[in-house]
Amino acid sequence: MAKLLFVTLFAFSSGIQAAPMQKVATSKASDEDPSNLWRWLFHDVAQQSIALSNELHCLALNIYFEARSESAQGQYAVGHVVMNRVAHQGFPDTICAVVKQGGEKRLNRCQFSWWCDGRSDKPINRKAWLKSLARAFEVYLGQVKDPTYGALWYHADYVSPKWSKAFTVVTKIGQHLFYHKGKQPSLALNLNTGI
Repeated sequence: MAKLLFVTLFAFSSGIQAAPMQKVATSKASDEDPSNLWRWLFHDVAQQSIALSNELHCLALNIYFEARSESAQGQYAVGHVVMNRVAHQGFPDTICAVVKQGGEKRLNRCQFSWWCDGRSDKPINRKAWLKSLARAFEVYLGQVKDPTYGALWYHADYVSPKWSKAFTVVTKIGQHLFYHKGKQPSLALNLNTGI
């Protein structure tokens, strides 16, 4: 409840318009009865705050499970890939749908491996979890420049997935390689010089 209250107050006080969320269907408040206005306003703010809280929770979980041992830059990068996918027409249009994409029917067949690996999805490292929540807020609010240059894919540098051959590496941050679609030499990262 405290988390919801914080997100509600935070969203309301900062004028956040929650990105990809369903608009809440509410009846129009009557000018003649102020209690209807307050009921309508509270319902709308509460519903948007719950949706925003869920979206931020999904983003924070992805940062936690995919990049908790990475630097702040690496955590921001993972968060931005999720947001880049939300904005791209080829992916679902909510954070939670992007994070949970694939794997609904088969183990280990999802976009982000932690989601369908059969293990608990409950964070156990409190300090890392709190950092992940903070990083999720910063990425969601656009307070951090996208260090991936709009990348839609990434993987750890110690694996070599088949799909990566169809894409161009644009940057390496920590132990992750970030990709754009297609072979675009102008975007290709020179791994020897780091630029």
